[in-house]
Amino acid sequence: MTSSFAIPPEDLFRQCDRRQFDFNDTAELDPLETVIGQERAVQAIDFGLNMKSAGYNIFVTGPVGTGKTTIVGDIVGQHARREQCPPDWILVNNFNDTYRPVAIAVPSGCAHELSRRMRKLVDDLRQALPKAFSDKDFQERQAALQKQFTQSQEAIFEALASKAAGRALRINRTKIGYQTIALKNDQPITKEDFENLPDDEQRELKENIRTFQDDIEAAETQSNKLAQEQQAQIEALMQEAALFLIRSRLNVVRQTFEGWPAIQAYLDAVQADMLENVHYFMPTREEGEGTGENSAEQQGGSHFKRYSINVLADRRRVQGAPVIFEPNPTYQNVFGHIEKRAYLGALKTDFTMVQAGSLLHANGGYLLMEVEAVMMNPMVWEALKRALQTKLLSIEDMASEMGYGVTSQRPEPIPLDVKVILLGSYPVFEKLQNFDSKFDKIFKVRADFDNEVDLTPETIQLYARFIARVAREEKLLPFDPDGVAAMVEYGQRFAANQQKLSLRFGPIVGVLKEADYWARRSEAKAVTGVHIQQALQKRRFRYNLYEEKMATSFEDGNVLLDVDGREIGQVNALAVYQMGDIAFGRPSRITAETFMGKSNLVSIEREADLSGRTHDKGVMILSGYLGRTFAQYHPLGLSISITFEQSYGPIDGDSASSTELYAILSSLADLPIHQGLAVTGSVNQKGEVQAIGGVNQKIEGYFDVCRKRGLNGRQGVLIPRANVKNLMLKKQVVDAVAAGQFQLYQVARITEGIEILTGIEAGQMDAEGRFPPDSVYGRVQHKLETFIERSRRLKRGFQAEAV
Repeated sequence: MTSSFAIPPEDLFRQCDRRQFDFNDTAELDPLETVIGQERAVQAIDFGLNMKSAGYNIFVTGPVGTGKTTIVGDIVGQHARREQCPPDWILVNNFNDTYRPVAIAVPSGCAHELSRRMRKLVDDLRQALPKAFSDKDFQERQAALQKQFTQSQEAIFEALASKAAGRALRINRTKIGYQTIALKNDQPITKEDFENLPDDEQRELKENIRTFQDDIEAAETQSNKLAQEQQAQIEALMQEAALFLIRSRLNVVRQTFEGWPAIQAYLDAVQADMLENVHYFMPTREEGEGTGENSAEQQGGSHFKRYSINVLADRRRVQGAPVIFEPNPTYQNVFGHIEKRAYLGALKTDFTMVQAGSLLHANGGYLLMEVEAVMMNPMVWEALKRALQTKLLSIEDMASEMGYGVTSQRPEPIPLDVKVILLGSYPVFEKLQNFDSKFDKIFKVRADFDNEVDLTPETIQLYARFIARVAREEKLLPFDPDGVAAMVEYGQRFAANQQKLSLRFGPIVGVLKEADYWARRSEAKAVTGVHIQQALQKRRFRYNLYEEKMATSFEDGNVLLDVDGREIGQVNALAVYQMGDIAFGRPSRITAETFMGKSNLVSIEREADLSGRTHDKGVMILSGYLGRTFAQYHPLGLSISITFEQSYGPIDGDSASSTELYAILSSLADLPIHQGLAVTGSVNQKGEVQAIGGVNQKIEGYFDVCRKRGLNGRQGVLIPRANVKNLMLKKQVVDAVAAGQFQLYQVARITEGIEILTGIEAGQMDAEGRFPPDSVYGRVQHKLETFIERSRRLKRGFQAEAV
């Protein structure tokens, strides 16, 4: 009866045919330049890259290890190289408002050259202007202006002195103004002479001096006006002399950047400011006393920083559009920041200390970031959405952004044209889509990366070329056909499907590197299948200490588990444990007890708060199946208690629900179950056994326990029929099945499984709702009817006692 459900050995592992590889080793192959099996994702990325409308930024989802970061980077890089390189960006002084520097677009690759030219221009003017002001012609013209001013000042003084003489006064010029002296007989009146004068004469002299002050003030006003005119004329003379030098040098720069209005406007502003502040270029006494160029720079350089150019984005070495991957998307790294320096106990900054972030470096191109890292950094997500929506980038001081009153620079916003590509998992995408109202408006393109591809002759050859690419890039030994075939088989097992190949290239590359290590240790010239298996075995040995500890607990009897004999209401279940990079199976005993009572199914794990929601759902489904099968004509009228024996931690998942049902049916039918058989598989209310995950690890985990206790040919595992295609078992298991030492069975319904476990037919319900008495379900039906009859007798007895 069980032979029809047995899985033949050839279905336990799909071997890769080595004969399909027509090469001696992968060094003969062309390295893979395309993407394996990600057509949907590649098309979505291509669409997003070519869609120029606003909001078509890209969100890439997919499992970890599928190589999506590398693949997306390659696709975006190839696309970007075909595009035109965007302009550079510089930040320059705003001569009208030094706290609001201006960002200017510069022809691609020319920002550094413009900065160098402006620096050289200032250095030239610092040498040329003092020489021009020392020129003989300039000195003569300046002397003429000075002479004219001196003559005018003398004329004013002579006129004032003449008026004073008519009033019997004398005027003396001092450093602080004019001094008025009264005269008598053309001689100054001393203090003693003044005190000896009659009072009326004293009053007359005082009044004379007081009224003459108006003439003095008028003369002083006229003199000051002349001084201002002279200063204006000297400044005009200096500007006239400087204009030729400044304009001639700036014109060279103007011609280079003709056709860029913003640069031309900036150069005009520089010229006007230099002419207005031409005195900055005159050497000071400190500079004259300094030694060397550095001293001059230290003494006068602060004035000329206003003409510096802060290169924010330099694309001299960029071919095509820029592609930037930001591994640490902090606010400063993404949007830029404003540096400060300590000066006399305070913090100072200027426009030259503004630093660009990755968003500006990628302006005109593409910015890649991992969304989990973005969400880990405060303020980045909201600021990123704001920048993409407004198409403006603001480089702001973090302290000001957080509300602290710190004086800082506020550069004018920069026009932003960038395509942002976020990489992350689907759960993050789902949360953003559901809870962020702006997300769908900004990231309209989603690219999903798959973790597997169909196993076909074409994908196998692509796998071989991928291995050739890794070997070349990582400088590994070449892989022979046997080594490539072993990696294909590993890809199938990693995908847990005979008809699929895993696309999680991260772990696959790790195996390739480790196999190369063991091949070199053995001084081999190529990596073979033996080295692949050695790498896998050594890796498992490094990580499976916990697995071995658990296996020891079965050997020494600390954990009770029967792998032979028969027991009622007891079945061996299988679970998968994930410990970092390694997953392994572990058997456990499930027991069920049935007894009279109200319809109630008690899961001890649920009552003890040790079970998850999925496990609780699986348990509740059992009630539906029992009611559907046995309670069509009368209530169940029983209580059931089920538990995982010696399980003290949390459990979840429904893969043991069929196992629990088998234990219940065994208890109700009073039929023992073969303890050498373990079971896995979930069940629905109609009794159909459903596929589960980790089938290979579960079978191998139970096989190891049975092998250590001794294989007897009666041990085996029942799995869902839907999981047969997922079998990629290790060679020991396949050989044991082929030798008849271990059995694997496939079941599609509970009735099939219970027949294998008990050796008795489940039974078919007839038209009257009865099962054959000797069948499993007939015995269950009989037990339930017995419970009901006992309940009725007890009820009648209680009623009789009450009367």
